[in-house]
Formats: sequence, structure tokens, C-alpha cells
Amino acid sequence: MAEWLFEDGIGEARAALVSGGAIVAVRIELPDPPHELRLGTVADARLVARDRVRLQRGAELLLDGPAAVSEGAALRVVVTREVIPEPGRAKLARCRVTDAPLGDGPDLRARIAATGHPVCVLHPHQDDALEAAGWGEVLDEAMTGDIAFAGGALRLSPTPAMTLFDVDGSGDLAALSVAAATAVAHAIERHDIGGSIGIDFPSVQGRSARHAVVAAIDAALSPPFERTAMNGFGFVQIVRPRPRASLPELLRADPVGAAARAALRRLERTPPLAPLVMRLPGAVKARIEARPDWLAALARRTGRTVQLEQQ
Repeated sequence: MAEWLFEDGIGEARAALVSGGAIVAVRIELPDPPHELRLGTVADARLVARDRVRLQRGAELLLDGPAAVSEGAALRVVVTREVIPEPGRAKLARCRVTDAPLGDGPDLRARIAATGHPVCVLHPHQDDALEAAGWGEVLDEAMTGDIAFAGGALRLSPTPAMTLFDVDGSGDLAALSVAAATAVAHAIERHDIGGSIGIDFPSVQGRSARHAVVAAIDAALSPPFERTAMNGFGFVQIVRPRPRASLPELLRADPVGAAARAALRRLERTPPLAPLVMRLPGAVKARIEARPDWLAALARRTGRTVQLEQQ
């Protein structure tokens, strides 16, 4: 039976859906963007342009659909997509007009509970169930884009337009492509990838062989999604809802921050009698030291003061 493992970590909340001892899905939630930009949040705003609103705290969002008010007027909106980080700039959150009551959207803990799977809350003094299920390997996949599967490998590449998967391997190309299709579907679920997704398979000859590849996607990928047929060059496009950033987008947008939060997780799990000392790259050390709230939380949770040294 699948079960969510949840940690309320320092600087992030993290969760993994585990089935049969392996991770099926990973979700990480950062305190930024703030609650007002969380999916499902209902907030009061003002129309500042035909397609843009500003919340009371200053954040701007793109407005979907027409607003029956003039520029400068007040209206109420619900967040339909969170901020999506991109190199150079971020995609603004999106919203639509609503008459629903004010309120924050559900946080990560509430979202995973709403799936119906049981939730197990983990604590630092316990055995590391997340790591035992492959937490580190999934984060490595997200950062490097390298994903292995039986008989081949995938290269995952997020771009502003779409997330791309390139399939590589040897042997019978039809069998390789079917195995890759299942691996891609599982990777999409694992890394919470939405929006437009392109998959570059080896060129497969014959209608029945191409149909077997897309049938494997249909069997392994949870709805809702739409897809094209495989064209003669081996390309398939999938479109899924994209309510928030994927795991690769989230981690790659701030690799120093991701490394800092991972270091804090290791420090929090340091045994009580071991020195709370860690050697870190200069940028990671500086990021942690720039967040006194992180260091205070670590001291509170461990009862000790950390000593950070530069590599």
C-alpha cells in the first residue's frame, strides 16, 4: 500500500509517496512564495491592467479571463497557478476572478492528506525512511537530469517552453522505446512535471510498434493528460496541468539553496553525541549563515550550536 512520508524540515517541507519500498512521487514546498501565492488561495486584489492584478501585499498575478471591473477597481481572485521559476525571470502566478470566501490554499501537508493515502510524519531521531526509499537518488535525477532504467537511460531537460526527455539505449529499438515510455511516465509522476512535455524516442518502424509505445505511456501515466501519436521521427508530446513548478525546476532555480537545505537536513539528523560540525562549499555555508532563522531552528531542534567550516 502506498504511503506518504512527510518531514517538516528547516527551510522546506518535504514528502515522498512510497510504494513497495520505492519512491513514486516527491514533493517539496518552500516558504517562498508566501501563502498568498499558494495554489487555491483566495485573496482580494486590484486590477492594474487588463490581464494583471495586484494583491494587497504587493504581489502581481496574471489574470485569466475577463474582469467585469475597470482598471483600479477591487476584485477577488483565486490562485490557479503558482510562480514558475525560469532562468532570468519567473513566470508570474495566475489567477481568475471568484466570489469564494477569503483563505489560504492548502499547504503540502494538507495536499498529501487529501490524496487519500496514509501520511507518516518522520522525525530526525528516527531511521531515515526517506533516504532508504531513494530520496537522494530522486534529488540527483532532478538536478542532473540523468535517469536510468532497465536497458537504457533518459536525459531530462527543463526549458521555458517544455520539459524534454531524450531516450538513449541499445538493442531492439521497439522494445527499448516501450521500456522508455514507461520510465518517462514514472519520471513525470515522480518529479511532478506538468505543462508541455516532449519525448524524443528512437525512430520506430511500423504503426503497431509506434502504437505500443504510446500505449505504454497511457498505461503508466495518471490522468489528466493529452498526448499526440508518435510521429515518424519518434517524437511524442504530452500536455498535463501545470499548477506549480516541477521538482527539477524548483531545485535548479536555486541550487545553492537546495544544497543548504539538504545540509540542514543532515545536520538535524546528526546523532546527539556526535559533534555538530560540517564542512561546506563557501556559497552553501554563506547561504545558511545568512538565515539566522534556519540556525535558530537547528539549535532549537538539536539543542546544540552548529559549527560550519568552509571546504
